[in-house]
Amino acid sequence: MIVWAVTGAYVIRFGFDPGLTVTRHESAYLAFSAALAVVWWTMLGIWNTRQSRVLGAGPDEYKRVAAASLWLFGLVAIFSYVLRIDTARGYVGIALPAGLTGLLIARWLLRQHLNVDRVKGKRMSRVLLVGGPGAVAHLASSLEETRHAGYLPVAVYTPGSPAKQQQISDLPNLGSTPETAPILEAIEHCDADSVAVSAGVQLHPQTLRQLGWELAARNVGLIMAPALIDVAGPRIHTQQVSGLPLIHVTTPTLDAGQRVAKRLFDVFVAGAMIVVSAPLMLVVAILVKVDSKGPVLFRQERVGIEGSTFKMLKFRSMVVDAEARRAELEAKNEGNGVLFKIKNDPRITRVGGFLRRFSLDELPQLFNVVGGSMSLVGPRPPLPREVEAYERDVRRRLLVKPGVTGLWQVSGRSNLSWQDSVRLDLYYVENWSLAGDLVILMRTVRAVFHSTGAY
Repeated sequence: MIVWAVTGAYVIRFGFDPGLTVTRHESAYLAFSAALAVVWWTMLGIWNTRQSRVLGAGPDEYKRVAAASLWLFGLVAIFSYVLRIDTARGYVGIALPAGLTGLLIARWLLRQHLNVDRVKGKRMSRVLLVGGPGAVAHLASSLEETRHAGYLPVAVYTPGSPAKQQQISDLPNLGSTPETAPILEAIEHCDADSVAVSAGVQLHPQTLRQLGWELAARNVGLIMAPALIDVAGPRIHTQQVSGLPLIHVTTPTLDAGQRVAKRLFDVFVAGAMIVVSAPLMLVVAILVKVDSKGPVLFRQERVGIEGSTFKMLKFRSMVVDAEARRAELEAKNEGNGVLFKIKNDPRITRVGGFLRRFSLDELPQLFNVVGGSMSLVGPRPPLPREVEAYERDVRRRLLVKPGVTGLWQVSGRSNLSWQDSVRLDLYYVENWSLAGDLVILMRTVRAVFHSTGAY
């Protein structure tokens, strides 16, 4: 990709002479192009963009590729200015965006291939889980659910446990002696590439330190997995105190500046989407009106930020007396506990089924966004009766505006369990970022076309 970008920038800027006649000026840029390609490749290595722990999962890989590329061209600009070298702006203006875009696309394609292999159990790092029985069971379950991260639990070791359990989460338990030597024997027995030390581990700090030295000598990775659930990276900071790495977790807050940025983003994007989708909304409105008797729009009371209520707008996808008929369908509820959902709901009209499949019934919610009662991205807007059934922790969903889309929308929608829906919403509330909103919006497009869990 680097060679393609640099070569393309050279040809576009200086042209291509079939006779291979190269002027002195162009020969200088040939040398510069070759040096730029080598340095670019080296910068990607310096920024550790090829480390196995960042390949295949998470945004860190993309961030490192972008940072290395931008730093490189920033240094080119600085050296050109300091040394008074007249670098062709057209050349740089083509090479940087083309190369960076190509690199990111190539990494994404490689990630898709890698993820397919990892789902099949290939190209995985074999991990021995060390810790308390409950902690290693939770860690094993989490790693199994996210196989694309590249970690394959192969066995557990529970030092200090009162009685050795034969299996935890279908993984063999290789011992419970809180000493370095037996743990090393367990590593060799299961041929582990890494050791993940989880919460509840009963190992003396000196033993853990010696274990780290032995693992380094054997080229086996050491992973510390603290009991921090659903905390995003930007909220975690480490501080060295007397040789101890203290982990600081910042309090989730949405300050005034972030609120203003999110609001401006909502108004601008939602306004643009209303203008673009106006013809489509007109067609949908006509279809709804022709298909069945009743109003085009369905207004329903929902609970917004800090418990305030508002009227959420949707294109009507059910018959007019849908709410009155709900009682007779309670026994057929296929929802995830608090939510009421039926896959083949008899109250849904013919057009309504199509609208729901592709989320077209939710287009009027863009007006809620412009009006300020909703956001483009956020937790699912709940009904008042659902909020009444909330437990104390679940009420944290109401700390931000509900969204037209969110993690719930792009992760399976109605197919999710109630616990998973709550976990995703709380994760969003506590780890909000504008970049995260952009990612969710892009994932929403794919989720809409796949129509998974849409009913």
